[in-house]
Order: sequence, then C-alpha cells, then structure tokens
Amino acid sequence: EEEGGGGGGGGETRRESKPLLGEMSEGNNNNSSKPGAGPARRPLHHCSAGSGMRYKLLHEGDIQVCVVKHPRTFLSKILTSKFLRRWEPHHLTLTDGSLTSATPTGYMETSLSYSSIEDLQLLAWDNAPKYCVQLSFPGGTVLLQAANSYLRDQWFHSLQWKKKIYKYRKVLNNPSRWDVVLKEIRALVDMALSSPLQDESIHQAPLHIISTLLAENSNLSSQDHENIIVAIAPLLENNHPPPDLCEFFCKHCRERPRSMVVIEVFTPVVQRILKHNMDFGKCPRLRLFTQEYILALNELNAGMEVVKKFVHSMHGPTGQCPHPRVLPNLVAVCLAAIYSCYEEFINSRDNSPSLKEIRNGCQQQNDRKPPMPLRLLRPEPPTPPPATILPLSANNSPPPATVEILVELERNNNTANAKRKAAPAGGDSEPNLIDCLLVSPAVNTLSIQLPAQADRVLGCFALILKMLSDYDDWRPALASLLQPIPFPKEELKYVIQRFAEDPRQEVHSCLLSVRSGKDGWFQLYSPGGVACDDDGELFASMVHILMGSCYKTKKFLLSLAENKLGPCMLLALRGNQTMVEILCLMLEYNIIENKDTQLQIISTLESTQVGLRMYEQLCDRQRELKELQRKGGPTRLTLPSKSTDADLARLLSSGSFGNLENLSLAFTNVTSACAEQLIKLPSLKQLNLWSTQFGDAGLRLLSEHLACLQVLNLCETPVTDAGLLALSSMKSLCSLNMNSTKLTADTYEDLKAKLPNLKDVDVRYTEAW
Repeated sequence: EEEGGGGGGGGETRRESKPLLGEMSEGNNNNSSKPGAGPARRPLHHCSAGSGMRYKLLHEGDIQVCVVKHPRTFLSKILTSKFLRRWEPHHLTLTDGSLTSATPTGYMETSLSYSSIEDLQLLAWDNAPKYCVQLSFPGGTVLLQAANSYLRDQWFHSLQWKKKIYKYRKVLNNPSRWDVVLKEIRALVDMALSSPLQDESIHQAPLHIISTLLAENSNLSSQDHENIIVAIAPLLENNHPPPDLCEFFCKHCRERPRSMVVIEVFTPVVQRILKHNMDFGKCPRLRLFTQEYILALNELNAGMEVVKKFVHSMHGPTGQCPHPRVLPNLVAVCLAAIYSCYEEFINSRDNSPSLKEIRNGCQQQNDRKPPMPLRLLRPEPPTPPPATILPLSANNSPPPATVEILVELERNNNTANAKRKAAPAGGDSEPNLIDCLLVSPAVNTLSIQLPAQADRVLGCFALILKMLSDYDDWRPALASLLQPIPFPKEELKYVIQRFAEDPRQEVHSCLLSVRSGKDGWFQLYSPGGVACDDDGELFASMVHILMGSCYKTKKFLLSLAENKLGPCMLLALRGNQTMVEILCLMLEYNIIENKDTQLQIISTLESTQVGLRMYEQLCDRQRELKELQRKGGPTRLTLPSKSTDADLARLLSSGSFGNLENLSLAFTNVTSACAEQLIKLPSLKQLNLWSTQFGDAGLRLLSEHLACLQVLNLCETPVTDAGLLALSSMKSLCSLNMNSTKLTADTYEDLKAKLPNLKDVDVRYTEAW
C-alpha cells in the first residue's frame, strides 16, 4: 500500500520532468487503479476545459492549510490515519513565483516556491476533511482545504496555471535552440487556449512572455518572426496585443509589408482593435500598429483598392454599420497619421515633445521657443504645375523627393501665444493640427519640406477619410469627429463637399465652427481662408445648403454680414446666384445699417443680369410689403377651414393689414411655408395654428421676426423640440398652447426659464404633462 501511494507521486514527478508540451491537467494519478493502492484513497478526476466548467483566476484567498512532513513512501498511511491533524487558516497570495501567506507563521512561515512543487493534484479520503488540493514538495506535502468543491477546483487550476507560467517564463527567458523555443511557444499557446480559467491574464500572460522574448532577441530572422507570429495568432483572436508586441508587429509591417502574415494574421487582429478599442490614449501603440497595417496594405500591388476593401469590410455589407466604435477609431488613426506628417516641422517650430516622447511618457516641459501661428497657402502654379496636391492611386508614378507647402508666419509672439491654447480632443495627448497651423496675418513666408514618404502617408489616410464620407450612416458622426485640418489634399475637399451636399442638419451644421474663436470648415474654405483654392466655389455650396435648410435666419445673415460680406460680394459680382440671393436677403431683412454699404451691395447686384433681376424682384416685394403694412384693415381675421398657403398669400396681397393683431388659421391646411407671409405682419399679437401642418421651420422664422407676438396656439401641430426651443427668443409670449405636440420635459423647463412673461401654458398630452 505504501508503495502504491509512493508510486502515484513518482508518476507525477516523472510527467513533470517532461518538456512543457503536455496537457494542462497534470494531476491525474494513473497508478490509482493498481492493486497495491489503498481502498480509502480516492483521487478525483480533473475538470478539463471541455467539461464546460469555467473558473476565474485566483490571485489571493482564504483557505485552511496543513503541512505534513514525511518520506514519500509513508504518504498513504498518513492520509488514511484516523488521527486529526492541525489546520491553520491563512490568507494566501499567488504571486508570480511563489505561494505566500499574509501572516508568515506556522506552516506558511516561508513562501512555497512553485519550482519546489513536485506534484499538484486534487485529493479526498474517507473519514477526513473534504475538498483538498495536495501539493507535494521534497520531504512532505501541503494540503489546502477549501469550503466547497468549486473553490477547491478553482485553487487547483489557479495554482497549476501559476506553476506552468513560472516554468515557461524561465525556459523562454533563456532560449538556446530556436526550433525548441518555437515548440515551447506553441505548447504555451495550446495551454492558454485549453485552460478552464476565464480571465484576461490567461491570454495576456503568454503574450507578455513572448513579447519579452522578442524584445530581447531582436536579431531573429524574418522566417523566425513569421513562425512566432503564426504560432501566437490563436491568442490574438480575442485579445489586443500588448504594447511591446505591437512594436514588433509594426516593425514587421514596415519591413515586410507584402508578407502573407500581414493579410492572414494581422487582419483579424486589426479588425478586433477597431471594433472593440475604447481609448487609443491608454495604448497608443495599438493605434500605431493599425496605422502601419494600413500602410502595409497600401504597399500591395492593388494599393488603395485593398485598403478600400478593408474599410468596406469594417463597415459591413448593409447600409448601417453594426459596430459603433469602428468609425471613431478609424478617424483617430487617420488624424494621428496626418499629424505625424507635419510633426517634424511643428516640433522644430515650437520645440514641443515628439510623438515618440509623448508615447513614452516623456512630457517634460523644456525651454520652448515661442510658438508662431502658421497659415498654409496655395502655391502659385508654375509650369509645369507643382506636386503640392498629388492625386494618389495604385498606379501612380513615384512622387518627388519632397513636397513644398508655403506657409505664412506671424512674428507677433504675444498674439500667437494668446491664440494657441492646447486642448487636445479625444483620449490622445497630441495637439490638434489646426492649433499648430493657425490662421494669422501674413508677415513672412517659409516652406515646409515634406519627405516623399510623409506625402504618401498623407495621401493614403486622406483617401481613407474620403472613403468614410461616402457611407451615409457614417457621415453624421464623421462630420462631428473631423476637426478642421487645413492640409493640401483634394481628398479632404471631397469630404467637405460631401458634408455640404448632405441634406441632414446634423451633417451640414458641422461645417460651422463649433467653438467661439475656432474656425470651422465654413471659414477655412471661404475666399481668403486657409484652405480655399477654388475661388470660393465650395464656400458658395456651403452657403447654399445652409441657407436652404434651417439657417435662413437673421442670425446667420448677421454672421455673414459681419465676417464674410467681402467674399459674398465678390462671388455675387462674378454671378454666383446663391450669393446674389444672400445680398438680397440682407437688404430685405435690413441686416446692413450702413448706407454706403447698402449702396455698394445694390451696385454689386445691378452689375450682373441675375443680380439685377433679383434686385428688381426685391423692389417689387418691398412695395407690396409697404402696401401690406400700411395702417388700416381689420384687427381680427379668421381663414376658412381647408385654406392653403396660397390662399393666405392671395388674401394678404389684396389690401392693407397693418392693424391686424389677431389671426386664426385653425383647422386649415397651411404649412411652415406660410411663415414667409406671417412675418410681414408687424402688429400681429395673437396667432392660432391649431390642427395645422405648421412645423419647426416655420417656428424658427416666426421667432426671429415676430418679437411682439403674445399668444400662440400650436395645439395638435407637428412641431418638435427643435422648433419649440426657438421660441425662447420671443420674450413677449404670455400664452402658449403646446397641447398634443412632441414637447419633452427638458424643453418645457427650458422655455419656462427663458420666457419670463409666460403665464398661461397648456402641455396636456405631451411628455411634459
């Protein structure tokens, strides 16, 4: 019986002495069925990864400990004895190299090193405490007793994992033959994949061991690199690579971009990063690896076609991308890559830390040179034209050695320092390119010399931004994510054109500056702006879409009159119909107060046929308006039910309504279009729109022109928060009926706070009720 018990331990010791290629369950006692084994001893079967049971990796916990010092041949007698042994409670910690107690006394006075554990198995015996794990070491046994079978198995698998990882770390830290090392790596990967433990560190620990191995052996051959990458590929299916491994992957992408490893192994890894990464700021090397992977795809024969297919695969075949993190992650990669193209120049200008220093945590503030705001200029096209803007494609001929971009430089350091406020967006600790290349008055001009490689990077990621803008579901988020970056690429201009053409307000409203003091695309592409190289064509398109939607307001016209009147007049002088309409509206709404400026606008309008025609129409409308607003006419007016916008316009054109104070359009078929007629009634104080199709666009127009309105009935109209919020500027309102509208509680609270005279409110059958 003693020999049988000892034989079990010896068998386990012999299995442990084999290379680390065995299965994870090493505690099976194959000698338990021998006739010499005592009947009281009942080794338990191990829980394998395929059994369905999963455990969280233990790092510490409370457990009962008993240490029995004995020769191995007496183990069976000791375990089957009826004498009670002394158990000690301990709080054990599973460190990387040993099993340690929080109270180093008694049995656990000294730590138990994993290297000294010869055997590890589950164990139970009759007439004795249950749920034990047996750890055999030279000269004795450590028994760990858990509260139940699940905790016992959790301790067993956790100890087994720690012991295995400890041995693999020692073996792979001192490699001898690389063919043996590769076998050990494969065995390590298999062990991690088959482990019943479910914990992030189960896959991360092997990856860290392998990344350390690669970092310390940088002279490996390319074939060894590929073999190791292929071996660890299964671990990367559900895990991000650690930072050191990302560096290794980046190096492989740069040195062997056409390797099949890039397509077959790196593609699913990058796809997972783009789908699941939450913040590149916490691990910037993930972003760098994604960037290098895309550049490697661009080096293939098909070039940007491969990149385009990759972007499409990230979006998916349907019209709606199912992965909300893909777009912001792709934009972050593109913007960081674009910034890196100008990084060398920017660092030489203001002595700021480089991207490499930022990534390594070196952000020591040195004695920096005063920053000088810059302005990108369109170079004068010599013959032949310069290569400032390169159309990129897979079949392009090699670009020139450098690409020159003219930049205006401001010498006034006080102004520059006031304008430059580093407020990085997102998780990355990098300055925004628009803050580094600020618009400023021209004093001197210098040249930025971009290396050919930097220009290829710039072109690649500019084209990706162009691809992203072609997806309808991505365009709203892209418009809000894309900060104004004035770099000279036609692809970026294409993106902004897509924003300008999109009819959705959440898209084209992003053309305007989102923060005071910061120019938006609207300013950058206006004539005289940083990025304008088309004599204002794109600017006119932006104005057209903004004026044609919800921005046909006095506020927008006032902004144009104050900041962009010169460009508007210039484009109107050249016959641009949108700008001619803008100037006419400025005159019609009395936006321009200066008489000389009004005369200049009139002269501009009369200088073209389209302007002359629109100005004559304006004069006709003004005559009709004066006739309409002439004192007289009724004070109250009610239109018959089923009346339309045309009926209202026809009625108001028939005489004077300067005294009209109360107008009821209840139960008619009027829409927001009738607001154009309503704003011509200066004395209007009460307006009833009950059960009409009057919507948000009409409310916005009324709020800007009918400041004297006191009573407004919107019951059963299709207005929403978007239009109702505009009523906050109508300070004279004292009665407002929003019964059965799409009013929300937040908007209602906002209106109450901003309308001090509001006394009578009806919000029944709304969310605010």
